[in-house]
Amino acid sequence: MKILPYLALPLFLTLFLLKSSGFAIATASINYTNIDTNYGISCLNRTHFPLGFLFGSASSAYQFEGGAEEDGKGPSIWDTYTHKFPDKIADGKNGDKAVDSYHRYKEDVKIMKEMGLSAYRFSISWPRVLPCMSLYAYGKVSKGVNRKGIAYYHNLINELLANDIQPFITLFHWDLPQSLQDEYGGFLSPHIVDDFRDYADFCYREFGNKVKHWITLNEPWTYSTGIYTTGIFSSKQCSKSNPQNCKVNMATDPYEIAHYQLLAHGAAVQIYRQKYQASQKGVIGIAINSDWFIPYSQAKQDRSSALRAVDFMFGWYMDPITHGDYPHTMRFLVGSRLPKFSREQSRMLKGSFDFIGLNYYTSSYAAYAPSFRNTEPSYSTDSLVNMTFERNGIPIGPKAASDWLHIYPRGIFDLLLYIKRRYKNPIIYITENGCDESNDPRLSLEEALTDSMRIHYYHGHLAFVKLAMRNAVKVRGYFAWSLLDNFEWGSGYTVRFGINYVDYKDGLRRYPKHSAKWFKNFLHR
Repeated sequence: MKILPYLALPLFLTLFLLKSSGFAIATASINYTNIDTNYGISCLNRTHFPLGFLFGSASSAYQFEGGAEEDGKGPSIWDTYTHKFPDKIADGKNGDKAVDSYHRYKEDVKIMKEMGLSAYRFSISWPRVLPCMSLYAYGKVSKGVNRKGIAYYHNLINELLANDIQPFITLFHWDLPQSLQDEYGGFLSPHIVDDFRDYADFCYREFGNKVKHWITLNEPWTYSTGIYTTGIFSSKQCSKSNPQNCKVNMATDPYEIAHYQLLAHGAAVQIYRQKYQASQKGVIGIAINSDWFIPYSQAKQDRSSALRAVDFMFGWYMDPITHGDYPHTMRFLVGSRLPKFSREQSRMLKGSFDFIGLNYYTSSYAAYAPSFRNTEPSYSTDSLVNMTFERNGIPIGPKAASDWLHIYPRGIFDLLLYIKRRYKNPIIYITENGCDESNDPRLSLEEALTDSMRIHYYHGHLAFVKLAMRNAVKVRGYFAWSLLDNFEWGSGYTVRFGINYVDYKDGLRRYPKHSAKWFKNFLHR
């Protein structure tokens, strides 16, 4: 296959580093074409990880559930956006049906069970459990709850537990109730903090006796920058109460929405610890995404730029929940446009996690960009860093289907060690990791199930996770993105991240890809 020559470098790095750590690797059995071969996992399998280490897969409500208007569910901003601006989605489609997990959750849990997964990360749809009663009512616990929506999550959790699969619940994975966007601008307003806290409080009370792992927010960086900076996700929508307030302020909006996400996170953690943690005996964290950044050259300015890039992506959220304030680099470069925490807010945020969820996909080169000083103030230029996937015409790694995803397994190792050193070695779950291929309708089913690059991706990243653990990084679990092909936000259904194939033309039937069989073999050895 054409991709194999490009895969040699990352695998070589994997083998070299593991060998240098005394971890034996045998490559002769790796076969990228025969699904019955063990793909070399005789050298890396479940037994190389601690007994309590969790292996799971991940999903989100809007991308998986469907049932957009069933059983009292109200619209989210993504329901509105995909219908109002279909031209913003690569194939013009939406998540109205998605992959229909709302009706097929038992089938999907069975897939997990057969693979040998021990955990499943999914999100609760805020507008599914807090229904539309009247204008601006849903999304607020004080206005009533939707028992049919709540029953769905009880059923899903019960099905998981009956199959010895631990539920990891994300409270917010971007599907904000449209009413809260209309009423006060959603996460651009301090009003969201109380509403999110009340929503979280309700979820702990309803599901907490069965759920031991909570994640407040998924990728606040992506929500802040994707929605309000790049426009890839649902751009700032005009509110009904103020239809003139539609323009995005690139200099301040990303920082405002990040600020209120952090305060909402802090409030949700605070109430969990005050009211539920002692009796329910669970833990709570946040899922932060980050790339790793490599200096474009050994020049001091490029090396400093790579560290600044991490601060502006990961440190933006990790510093406040660790130290109670934003990174010094951000405070210096953004200045008065960066919101400030009060003393009380800083105390609430400091230490507001039991674990960190880390979503890692890719890495890039970082170079000093002094010309950005002369541009209009914007999050995209404030860091004075230019990021690229190539250096001297050579890509950092093979490109997956998405332009933003180049495969560089070493990056997860470097990022994990950086977090250990910089943030006092917190407990970490890899809450997302994966790559995509294009949804090519010309392929036969047999061809579509042959995802050799994904097998290589997972093998390389798991090997580097293991190496990080040998260097005392406290990783406790790993979640592959994703269990199934699904609606991938701005890409629609044009790319496939699933380890299980969904046939969109044949009733959404599920088929295990080669990577699913690889995982099954990995977990049963």
